[in-house]
Amino acid sequence: MREVSINTEYIALGQFLKLADVIDTGGMAKAFLAEVPIQINGELDNRRGRKLYPGDEVAIEGHGRFQVVRR
Repeated sequence: MREVSINTEYIALGQFLKLADVIDTGGMAKAFLAEVPIQINGELDNRRGRKLYPGDEVAIEGHGRFQVVRR
């Protein structure tokens, strides 16, 4: 599992995808989320505004598993 560090209270899923190097630009988030299944803490979710907090686990089909950590 790869850790993704944030220095804020939370991060939106769309921003997280960019920070985790899953997508190149924030503008790609909507299309990516429409096509690729993502599980957050074991539940499917495709809302790019979904807030992720330290300790949350994100599984992205074809890209692996990530955990949000506080810097």
